[in-house]
Amino acid sequence: QVQLVETGGGLVQAGGSLRLSCAASGRTFSSYAMGWFRQAPGKEREFVGAINLNGVRTSYAGSVKGRFTISRDNAKNTVYLQMNNLKPEDTALYYCAAAYLHSSVPTMSSQYNYWGQGTQVTVSS
Repeated sequence: QVQLVETGGGLVQAGGSLRLSCAASGRTFSSYAMGWFRQAPGKEREFVGAINLNGVRTSYAGSVKGRFTISRDNAKNTVYLQMNNLKPEDTALYYCAAAYLHSSVPTMSSQYNYWGQGTQVTVSS
């Protein structure tokens, strides 16, 4: 069992930046591949980015590649999502998720075992 708490969301103007954090408690954090997903009103949850167990490999959705960076600090049990050059279409509720002992970089929500409650990101034009 692992508990995930996201922080760092807020209101930002287009072109601005935010850094989301996801703190994990419970089982050994390094046993989990971690991912970020988002869901906008009226839309399905979509993959944003993911990172493998030791932080060496990452994967991103095409819509955020080059603007968002995912990283993790296993000593602090935390995964981050640095979001730069934000656009109004990035407005959504952002969730972090954990995939237990996943050997690669999971990109589908069904591959994840645990989810946080989400943090709201709103980008104004």
